[in-house]
Amino acid sequence: MAMNDQQPPWGKRNKPQTPEEMVAQIIKKLQDFFSEDKSKGPSGPSEGQPVQKPGNPFAGLTKILVLAGIVLLLQGVYSSVFKIAPGEVGVILRLGKFAKTTQSGLHFKIPYIDTLYKVDVEQVRKQEFGFRTRFPGQQSSFDRSNYDMESLMLTADKNVINVAWIVQYKVSDPYLFLFKIKDVEQAVHDASESVTRRIVGNMDFDYVLSNRDLLAASVKKELQSELDNLEAGVSLITVQFQDINPPDMVKPAFNEVNEADQDMKRLVNEAQETYNRVIPKARGSAKQIIEEAKGYASERINDAKGQSGRFLDILKEYKSAPDVTRKRMYLETMQNILPNVQMVYVIDKDQQSPIPLLNLSGAQSLPAAPQTK
Repeated sequence: MAMNDQQPPWGKRNKPQTPEEMVAQIIKKLQDFFSEDKSKGPSGPSEGQPVQKPGNPFAGLTKILVLAGIVLLLQGVYSSVFKIAPGEVGVILRLGKFAKTTQSGLHFKIPYIDTLYKVDVEQVRKQEFGFRTRFPGQQSSFDRSNYDMESLMLTADKNVINVAWIVQYKVSDPYLFLFKIKDVEQAVHDASESVTRRIVGNMDFDYVLSNRDLLAASVKKELQSELDNLEAGVSLITVQFQDINPPDMVKPAFNEVNEADQDMKRLVNEAQETYNRVIPKARGSAKQIIEEAKGYASERINDAKGQSGRFLDILKEYKSAPDVTRKRMYLETMQNILPNVQMVYVIDKDQQSPIPLLNLSGAQSLPAAPQTK
């Protein structure tokens, strides 16, 4: 039977609906085709049959090439359409060179020339240091064993500290994320450990224990700068320190040091309280004494100046009129003294005991002193 009289190898069935069905039918027909060639066998023609001329040796190769071309065409058509899911970004390389990025939706590309890479830019990637989460959830379970090489660090005052922290990040530049660094996850891990060790190594033990928020902010800033220099294509979301403690082998000594430090702070606070109570009072008393002394000194000085001025005025008047001034001074003196006199005595030179002249106070007169012989 001639080639043109034969039915097409795929028969009269309906056309396949999807590219996968088309490829499956083509493969099946190829298998049937080669099985028919083998069924003829290498033996010669049987008796009673006319001898046929050998066919074209390139006829089978032509059919194979045609079928291969159809397969490649269908595969190219199928691969030219692609879909980007929400939260993803597509990176297209054209003949190995960056061409463009595509957002979520249905897109087309040149088959066999464009290469597509999909990157999830909304996924929050996390790396843990010093521990690993075994069962995440509300009651998460953590494994901290066998991670001492990540968590043990040396502080500036040559103390060993155990630090566990988390780094969370997203993809910010899909092209850099895919092609600038071979293993971005390992790069983030190494850079985070390097930056954290450098910052902790420049701080004292007590500062690291009591300032974890400032420590996390410093690590995040320097780590982001380091990743930008590496062109990793990621942006940090958070750096959080989970646990900062001394190693288990030195915890008893550390607790004793903390107790001694607390006692020292308590004694310092008590001394400060006593100081605040006593010193201001003493300063107030001293200031009061000083102010009283200043007032007394001013009073004495002013009084001395007044008396000296009065004396100079009297001296001036005395030089002008001695008798009148002397008499006036006597009268003024007696005027000041007499109101305070209670009794007046008159002493006679012939009388051996004083004789009361006038009792001004109203009290009984004193008995006369006995006469002496």
